[in-house]
Amino acid sequence: MAAKDALGRRGEEIAARYLASRGLAIVERNWRCPQGEIDVIARDGGELVFVEVKTRSSVAFGHPLESITPVKLARLRRLAAAWCDAHPGGHDTIRIDAIAVIAPRVGDVEVEHLERVF
Repeated sequence: MAAKDALGRRGEEIAARYLASRGLAIVERNWRCPQGEIDVIARDGGELVFVEVKTRSSVAFGHPLESITPVKLARLRRLAAAWCDAHPGGHDTIRIDAIAVIAPRVGDVEVEHLERVF
């Protein structure tokens, strides 16, 4: 389990650097509440962006984005609302994005960013 957790942390770091390199300001990472966790919260101009990061070392067992189901998307929407409730003010426009990170032990890392997945 430790290797899986380390891979997930690595993927979230890669995703946060990716977003920052595209001009998004990271607001918070790994925000938790009783309903769950949001991996990355960022600001893209006037939009508040809630990002789900999925990381795998290969696509041998499927692409990382395949694990984001309609149930998961509904949970992300509830988590975004909970974050906004806990941090009132200035959240007129929000969106939910997903980032897939394929991070093999050796070789190039691939990042795929899907905006407005819900």
